[in-house]
Amino acid sequence: MTKTKWIPILFWVAAVYDGVLGLAFLAAPARLFDLLNVTPPNHFGYVQFPAALLVVFALIFVTIALNAERNRNLIPFGMLLKVSYCGVAFFYWFTEDIPNLWKPFAVMDVLFFILFLMAFQRIGRNGVV
Repeated sequence: MTKTKWIPILFWVAAVYDGVLGLAFLAAPARLFDLLNVTPPNHFGYVQFPAALLVVFALIFVTIALNAERNRNLIPFGMLLKVSYCGVAFFYWFTEDIPNLWKPFAVMDVLFFILFLMAFQRIGRNGVV
């Protein structure tokens, strides 16, 4: 595998990961909360809006995967998505605790953030590998 062949694979994986999560929580939030024995919010719009944003980001990750060098400028937005979720999830995890449902996503997003940063640095400022 060449030095950058892993980058499109990373963003395809991120697209599938966020896309599937987004679609699942967008289409069937009540069922997921019930299945996972988590108390739902008082309105599912609080879950469905962020779920829709995950689908949007999945499309951004597909765009990056198709041409990471040309679309390098989109990678920081993916990193900000991951930092946003991790910041909120870890804050509440360590101060008040959160349902176990949300914890694996926080851990995964730390890993994605690190890999996105590595990809961003590997591609370089001028889109040159």
